[in-house]
Amino acid sequence: MNAEIIAVGSELLLGQIANTNARFLSKNLADLGVNVFYHTVVGDNPARLKQVIEIAERRSNLLIFTGGLGPTKDDLTKETISDHLNRKLVMDQKALETIAEHYNRTGRIMTENNKKQALVFEGSEILPNDHGMAPGIAYSTETHTYMLFPGVPSEMEPMFLTYAQPYLIEKLQLKERIVSRVLRFFGIGESQLETEIEDLIDGQTNPTIAPLAGNNEVTLRITAKHQSDTEAIEMIERTERLILDRVGDYFYGYNETSLMSELSKVLQENQLTIAAAESLTGGMFQKELTATPGAGMLLKGGIVCYTPEVKQNVVKVKKETIDSHGVVSSQCAQELAENVANIMNADIGISFTGVAGPDELEGKPVGTVYVGISIKGKPTIVEKLALSGNRTNIRIRTVKWGCHYLLKNIN
Repeated sequence: MNAEIIAVGSELLLGQIANTNARFLSKNLADLGVNVFYHTVVGDNPARLKQVIEIAERRSNLLIFTGGLGPTKDDLTKETISDHLNRKLVMDQKALETIAEHYNRTGRIMTENNKKQALVFEGSEILPNDHGMAPGIAYSTETHTYMLFPGVPSEMEPMFLTYAQPYLIEKLQLKERIVSRVLRFFGIGESQLETEIEDLIDGQTNPTIAPLAGNNEVTLRITAKHQSDTEAIEMIERTERLILDRVGDYFYGYNETSLMSELSKVLQENQLTIAAAESLTGGMFQKELTATPGAGMLLKGGIVCYTPEVKQNVVKVKKETIDSHGVVSSQCAQELAENVANIMNADIGISFTGVAGPDELEGKPVGTVYVGISIKGKPTIVEKLALSGNRTNIRIRTVKWGCHYLLKNIN
């Protein structure tokens, strides 16, 4: 089955919101073995939507629509498709009762146009909306299947997983299961990673290996097909071992994890506390760490030491260190890491100092960064980075490199 995802809404074309629904649907359809070859976005215009439907029908047999199921006049997805299919819209009593109950519960007046959300195609399968009002719709002809979902992700996603996914599995009579695992890497570029495993990618059949770069990281998605989930997982693990034998030094986690999540996990497992002295990152490291569960047991505290005076007077960097080497130096980074650990009585001290831009500092080019790491019982290390990109990107990458070095040295 080949699918096309059609997002309806002028706000998408205007850039007011991002089309995250298409990403979610593509991933979950791929897991079912459904090919998604096209994404289309169209505004709230019946004529243009009808044209999009006609084009999609020529190249896809599963058409999935998101958006345009609401109560207002510009919500015309159902009306346009029902007209195109020559299917009458009828009131679904259960959906209408759900909508009325919502208004009673919230003490609001239900206006007449809200009844529109309970209209469905005659003879269609209803996909209940457990998190909103407008139900979804699934309707099949001899040649095509049409599925309609609300545009709000918090309504669409559970509707798809709870009701639409079982519908598709039954309709497709799926025997093979598709299982995927994402491997996450940091400190290696996409081109280098691909070169290291090029023969594995070229020889792939089942499982398949797909590289993807983004957010200053690289991921590999391994996907296997088999009638047994257990066999598919074993196939993935064999391929994973071949990959990690070559590039395992850069691997840090699976699926939707992050460097900071993995760092938080390692700190908790080892019962280690940490403190941070941040110059160019301005508290970004601490902000990200405190967003992870259990951070209250890990982070003793930190100091944003943006100026030389604060580095010297608060974090106790020696005046002669700053005078002789500057604030953008390995010597300054070392003292910052060691001193903040002592001040906060933490097992680990980490420091960030450097040049985020847009101008040079102390004769050092933009992107020059020093990361200091002081771990109790170990010699302090300082890593020098030469990063590229704009100011924001340099700061983000600096924090990621800090996590990377901490994971490497703790492990």
